[in-house]
Amino acid sequence: MASECQRERSDMQYQRRDRVGDLIRREIAHIIQYELKDPGIGFVTITAVEVSVDLKHAKIFYSVLGDEDSKKKSASALRRASGFIQHEIGRKLRLKYTPEIFFQYDGSVEYGAHIEELIQKIHTNERVDQNKLNQDGPPEDDPALNEHAKDR
Repeated sequence: MASECQRERSDMQYQRRDRVGDLIRREIAHIIQYELKDPGIGFVTITAVEVSVDLKHAKIFYSVLGDEDSKKKSASALRRASGFIQHEIGRKLRLKYTPEIFFQYDGSVEYGAHIEELIQKIHTNERVDQNKLNQDGPPEDDPALNEHAKDR
């Protein structure tokens, strides 16, 4: 009986953490887009928020569209603005405790783009190989392919 109550309480805490994290993500995205005036921010996207069990700490994951210089400028601007952002979160969300926020760069978007690029290269190479095979015909030393060619 006690374990069932603990499980239920754990599920409720997990759901609350998710809801609070989602609210924080949306609010920070809004603050960055409409309220921050720092030109160093650049094209920042808030990708995820991880909130601690006690809701006192939040790790904010972000990505930046641009080169390495843009990423560095955005990281610096986010560090400078973190106090303001944290204050605004506390004012707008009205939580018992305003979570202390930490920004962390999220490289998963770039990694995904890199993987997509590799897949596209593989498909392009397969098409080139297939076109070359269609133009040249089957290799002379492959009897199975040559048998099929004769049947046509």
